Amino acid sequence: PPARTTHRRRRPASQQWAAWAFLAPVTLYLVLFYAYPLYRNLDLSLRDYTVRSFVQGNAPFTGLENYREVFDDPTFAPALLHTVVFTVVCLFFQYAIGLALAVFFNQHFRLSATLRALFLVPWLLPLIVSASTWSWMLNSDSGIVNAALHAVGIGPVNWLTSPSWSLTSVVIANIWIGVPFNLVVLYSGLQSIPTSLYEAAALDGASAWRRFWSITFPLLRPVSAITLLLGLVYTLKVFDIIWIMTKGGPADSSTTFATWSYRLGFGNLLPAFGPGAAVGNLLVAAALVFGLVYLRVQRKQALS
Repeated sequence: PPARTTHRRRRPASQQWAAWAFLAPVTLYLVLFYAYPLYRNLDLSLRDYTVRSFVQGNAPFTGLENYREVFDDPTFAPALLHTVVFTVVCLFFQYAIGLALAVFFNQHFRLSATLRALFLVPWLLPLIVSASTWSWMLNSDSGIVNAALHAVGIGPVNWLTSPSWSLTSVVIANIWIGVPFNLVVLYSGLQSIPTSLYEAAALDGASAWRRFWSITFPLLRPVSAITLLLGLVYTLKVFDIIWIMTKGGPADSSTTFATWSYRLGFGNLLPAFGPGAAVGNLLVAAALVFGLVYLRVQRKQALS
C-alpha cells in the first residue's frame, strides 16, 4: 500500500512534466518568433534609431515622439484612408464571392470537385507570381485588360500609373487572391449543416432564397466570423501585392500602413526606423483590437 500511494503521488507530477515538455517547443517558437520581434518593434518605436545606433544599440529613448511624428506626417491621413478602404472593400467582396461560390459548389454537380480545385490556384501561387501577373495584365500599353477594353470600344485605362485607378487595381488583385480562402472555409462550414433542415424547409414551401437567409446564413455565422477575422488580419498587413504592382504610388495614391512602414524603415537611403516601427505597431494594435472584439463576441454567444 505505501508503494501504491507513492506511485499515485508521483503520477500527477510526471504528467505535469510531460505536458510542459510538449508545450516547450511551441512556447519557445512563440517567444522567439512572435514575442521577441514584437518587443523589438516596440523598442524601435520608442527610440531614435539611426543606422549606427541600430548596430551599436545605443539609441536614445524618445518616448512617443515617433508616434507624434507619424501622426503629424501628411502621409498619415491618406495612408489611413487607403488602409481602411483597401481592407473593407477586399473583405466584403472576398466574403461575398467566396460565399456565393461555396453555395454553388455545395450542389455537388458533376465536375464540382475539379472546378473547386481550380479555384484554389490563386491561393496556392506565390504572392510575387500573382502580383507580377496582375501587373502584366493591367499594363497600360501591353496589358490584356486594356486589349479587351479596346476590343469592345473602350479606351485604355492607366490602371497602375493613374492616381485614380492604382488603389482599385491592387484591390482587384487582392480580391482575386483571397476568394479561394473564403471559398474553402465557407464550403467546409456548409458541409456541417444538416440536409434535413433544407428538406424540411422545402416541404414547407420555402424558396431557395428563403432557405439561404433562414438556414444557411445564420448557421454559418461562427464560420463567417472566423473567416472575416482571419481575412481582416491578413488584409491589414498586405504588402507584397501593393509594393510589386504600384509601390504605393503614384503620388501615394495606393499607400497603406504596410507599404508606408516598409518605405520608412527600408525604402530610403536614410531609414527612419522609429517612425516605421510606429506605423507597424499601429497595424498590430488594430489587429489586436479586432481579435479581442471577436473573442468577446464569441464568449457572449457561448454564454447565450
